[in-house]
Amino acid sequence: MSENSDSKCETGEKAISVSALTKKFNKITALEGVSFEVKKGEIFGMLGPDGAGKTTLMRILAGLMPFDRGRVSVLGRDLSKISGDLCDHIAYMPQRFGLYPDLSVIENIMFYADLYDMKRGRELDGRIDELLEFCRMSPFKNRFAGRLSGGMKQKLGLTCALIHTPALLFLDEPTNGLDPAGIQEMRELICALPKQFGMTVVVSSHLLSEIDQIADNVGVISNGELVFQGSLETLHERNKRSIAVRTLNNDAANKILKEQGVSCEVCEEFLLLPDIADDLVAQYISHLFERHIGVVRIEERQKSLEDIFLDLTGMAVSL
Repeated sequence: MSENSDSKCETGEKAISVSALTKKFNKITALEGVSFEVKKGEIFGMLGPDGAGKTTLMRILAGLMPFDRGRVSVLGRDLSKISGDLCDHIAYMPQRFGLYPDLSVIENIMFYADLYDMKRGRELDGRIDELLEFCRMSPFKNRFAGRLSGGMKQKLGLTCALIHTPALLFLDEPTNGLDPAGIQEMRELICALPKQFGMTVVVSSHLLSEIDQIADNVGVISNGELVFQGSLETLHERNKRSIAVRTLNNDAANKILKEQGVSCEVCEEFLLLPDIADDLVAQYISHLFERHIGVVRIEERQKSLEDIFLDLTGMAVSL
């Protein structure tokens, strides 16, 4: 998890503020009523399955796509209005970053510096050396981009995205397709960004375990709707113990337990009781026997992070 630090932007405590955002593509609603905030200097994790709307939301926040309804403020700029200088203060790194394979690492970086109209000279050279060292690319600065591994291409993409020292960085699935070593290295770099450069980072992923390692706060998107926003601590509070009970007649058992005020979750062949004291579990089981409901198996369960994610996104849970 990152250490928060002050961002370059002087926009109060909020780097991003979104309210009731809706985006449609013809008759398809990609985002519906999305509202959340991102504090400056934090790493915000945007979590959701493929097709949930993460990339659409990122493109809107980066000023690359219009939206239909709602309010979006990025670095104090109202995105319902034209803000020509937004690109000078943000960077957006898509899943497939636009690198030129026939150019060397340093030539690719210089190309992006030229796009931002950065003046060549000692100051730019110092910035490039700093970023090459930070992204662990210094030994490869003269290598053609087309000859880089997948992980090094991502690090080069990150170097190019950081060249103009943005206050806000968007990373869309930055570890997708990398090997385990590349994934770990990219995660370490992301975690270091707020402390090293004082920037705010929004990173998307379909893996809760990844967001859990790098983000300060998280927003979970499912079918275009934000189904959770909050701290990782709050998300972990959902990781409660439950008691799994398998009976000879789960429907009848569930009805009896509801009469006792126990709310059960049905999961395959089990009834999941909430985290209650062991003596109460024994009391409820005895009551089932009294009502001639045979109990086949009792075991303690605890949901994994993946199970929590599946619960939030409305997908089937496999325990």
